[in-house]
Amino acid sequence: MSTTTRRCDLCIIGAGSGGLSVAAGAAQLGVDVVLIEKGAMGGDCLNTGCVPSKALLAAAKAAQAHRSSEALGVKAHEPHVDYQRVQAHVHQAIAQIAPHDSVERFEGLGAEVIQGQARFIDDRRVVVNDQTIQAKRFVVATGSQPVIPPIEGLDPDKALTHEDIFSLEQTPEHLIIIGAGPIGMEMAQAHRRLGINVSVIEKDQPLPAAEPEHAERVCEALRREGVELYSQATIERVTHGPGEVRVALHADNAPQLITGSHLLVAAGRRPQIDGLGLDRAGVDHDAAGIVIDRHLKTTNKRIFAIGDVAHGPHFTHWAGYQAGVVIKQAVFKMGWAKADASALPWVTYTDPELAQVGLTEAKAREAHGDKVKVVRWSMAENDRAVAEGGGSGEVKVVATPKGRILGVSLVGPHAGELIAPWTLMISQGLKIGAMAQVISPYPTLGEISKRAAGSWYTPSLFSDKTRRLVRLLAKLPF
Repeated sequence: MSTTTRRCDLCIIGAGSGGLSVAAGAAQLGVDVVLIEKGAMGGDCLNTGCVPSKALLAAAKAAQAHRSSEALGVKAHEPHVDYQRVQAHVHQAIAQIAPHDSVERFEGLGAEVIQGQARFIDDRRVVVNDQTIQAKRFVVATGSQPVIPPIEGLDPDKALTHEDIFSLEQTPEHLIIIGAGPIGMEMAQAHRRLGINVSVIEKDQPLPAAEPEHAERVCEALRREGVELYSQATIERVTHGPGEVRVALHADNAPQLITGSHLLVAAGRRPQIDGLGLDRAGVDHDAAGIVIDRHLKTTNKRIFAIGDVAHGPHFTHWAGYQAGVVIKQAVFKMGWAKADASALPWVTYTDPELAQVGLTEAKAREAHGDKVKVVRWSMAENDRAVAEGGGSGEVKVVATPKGRILGVSLVGPHAGELIAPWTLMISQGLKIGAMAQVISPYPTLGEISKRAAGSWYTPSLFSDKTRRLVRLLAKLPF
């Protein structure tokens, strides 16, 4: 039972990327902030998501470089991988970043940090530990957690998720992964490159949100490296035994049985709303999370919800962007500020990388009909990519007939970096001609974007009409 009441301007529940961004901005502006977190500061991204996965991928890429250097004239060989040292590298990366997200840092910025479970008791108060927090505004940013699908025989206590895959002490002999979304595919390639046998099972198509032909390039790369991919597969049952796990499935019109040492479930996530008392606060929610409007407000207009816990995209950078929208409203009283996901990029950090911003071709045609225009440019025609032995990949641009960019997909080396200028183009409403006129340094991978944009004009530039105009102009005095 609470014994004290703490009044503040802004109470933030959840110290992941979104909550921390709101807290840092508001506290530094002099707002009286209370930040509540029941788990580790930094949330999923720092402790079990973005940071450890990218650290693991970096180690895997280093291992793969030893195997793939022959084409560059460097003798290739099978590397010796020390799995325990790889895991140490992962945790060192977390530890190095952790101070930025720590209690001490946020207290230094002026926020009060309370570690415990927050629960709403009415529309303007929460209880945490032995305190009642009464705030003018609340932000719920509690994130999401892995989903364990209802598969016969699957024991959640014997399966791994991304929350514990980075804490393995024993090197897996054969990792079976359920789910071929970004997490599943990244972990599949990383572990295969570290010398571990990997099988991936997907009920639909791998990387379903991506352009299909670009997703297939990623699948082909993983298959070449030895990953077994089972798509459009139905899992019949899972059997856990001493030191092994067996997955019976139906794929390729036939029954299959896969035996592995470890099972990783990467089959989606669900919002963390349990125990928050949202009904008492008048906050509507469902299986997809907290219902929000364009201003990120819930059905209780005193309460915002951002990040994975709310309806909408689930990306760390989206939560960070939403934090800025909340600051505009809660601190600067800009009630008209709203979130816009039309220029939201996302990246799958496999090799090749896969990046997307805006609409895929299918979504664009669904929204704008068959008048949309598509242009492509291949990495095989990029001199820098060829010089580095990585001339595989392409950029695909989807636009209206007048050149308004609807979406861009990139597959290839550094796609996550190359998507940035296209994100700026879409967010600022720039047409494709702006990219075509960019002076790009030579030789860089970035030239691929300029070349793709330039190809937009090729049919009209070299048309019979233009040729006739050139002949006419040739007759005029200089």
